[in-house]
Amino acid sequence: MNNKPTILIIEDEKTIGSYIETIVTSNGYKALCAQNGVSGLSLCTSHHPDLILLDLGLPDIDGMDVLRKVREFASIPVIVISARTLEREKVSALDAGADDYITKPFGSEELLARIRTALRHSVQSADKPRAVVYESDGLRIDFDKRLVTLDGNEVHLTQIEYKLVSLLAQNAGKVLTYDLILKEIWGPYADTDNQILRVNMANIRRKLEKNPAEPHYINTEIGVGYRMRE
Repeated sequence: MNNKPTILIIEDEKTIGSYIETIVTSNGYKALCAQNGVSGLSLCTSHHPDLILLDLGLPDIDGMDVLRKVREFASIPVIVISARTLEREKVSALDAGADDYITKPFGSEELLARIRTALRHSVQSADKPRAVVYESDGLRIDFDKRLVTLDGNEVHLTQIEYKLVSLLAQNAGKVLTYDLILKEIWGPYADTDNQILRVNMANIRRKLEKNPAEPHYINTEIGVGYRMRE
């Protein structure tokens, strides 16, 4: 019985597709390859892959449309791999349901790390209930007790600061866009101005980070959002 995770690669450039296929197969994954959106969606529905690596610049269907179609019927982790470097492109992909976004060119170690993270989140979502405790390098968040400690010492956060930290910790390792955070914390009719979010994040970092200018726990994806350390 073959228990290797299956990765669907939807990439129209043969050299890049072959490069990605070599990386994943040489690291214990099974690869399926498609060079356009239609065949990619067909393979997705027929083979039920564990993860999709999706290029946006496809010859027949725009990758964003492929992503939206996948999200209509499946929660498969999708990592977008694209030459599109504009921040709005990244934000749009993440808001449309992508789990991560890698900009070309990229290294094999970065790709593998993102794959491992996405697969791990997928397993956790399928097999486990909501996390009770988040722990990382001295930082501990007990969600039931609403208690945050750093190296054993309690950290006093405001209600909004705790909600922010809790949301990021529950999604540790994933990029959460500014818009998503604003809607989750301040509601669907929140002002899209990020100033209130930046102010609260600065206060949180002063309380959690040894050097707020070089954050260890909560990283900024410039122009996109925030990612909590796993």
